[in-house]
Amino acid sequence: MDRSVYDRMNELEARHWWFTARRAIIATLIRRELGGGTDKSILEAGCGSGGNLSMLRQFGHVDAFEYDEMARQHATEKSGLDIRFGALPQELPFEDRRYDLIGLFDVLEHVEADTASLSALAGLLNTQGKILVTVPAFPFLWSKHDERHHHFRRYTRASLEQAAREAGLKVSYSSYFNMFLFPLAVAARALKRLTGSDTPDDRLPAPMLNSLLARVFGFERRLLGRIRLPVGLSLAAVLEKA
Repeated sequence: MDRSVYDRMNELEARHWWFTARRAIIATLIRRELGGGTDKSILEAGCGSGGNLSMLRQFGHVDAFEYDEMARQHATEKSGLDIRFGALPQELPFEDRRYDLIGLFDVLEHVEADTASLSALAGLLNTQGKILVTVPAFPFLWSKHDERHHHFRRYTRASLEQAAREAGLKVSYSSYFNMFLFPLAVAARALKRLTGSDTPDDRLPAPMLNSLLARVFGFERRLLGRIRLPVGLSLAAVLEKA
């Protein structure tokens, strides 16, 4: 990603509606997939500046790795954990450990070899372990935001499930999410194309609007894991060993 993207992530991920609501949704999916308890072994692959680590530690012991050096430093400062260098698919730390859950939260789209990366992470799962993946959805939504974030692709349910199957994994659940804000986002991106606007999508809105967007997006945690949403700006999937 561009350096400016990492810097904004570190600054905003504790407050920005998208990050806060996504954390709530991820936490709900983890509870539904792993059940209760705080004794799980968890790996976050590509933890960025560490915004998810506190949430993940509710469920057990957490390891994490990150490619970018400055982001690793921020994540270490926030969490107190030993955040190691790692790069998908070939340079993975913690190879002697096995995990109940591996989180891959908006990371896979940054990796050219997505199938190989899923296969490599599957090798770190224990027998009943699961990979929880979130990715941006729908190629037609490609924008300058994706270019600044150095994305290789946006996914559909079919393309993500195909990558999982080719990696030797089965998909136990998949769904789009961020559905309620989907029409607004489609309209906003169309307007940016027409006007040539280069305004970043991840600016922090005014406090009242930020709170409203977090509530609208976060409401979907009541639905995900129970039903599949037909559209959305993002896509989540739970993967297991075949």
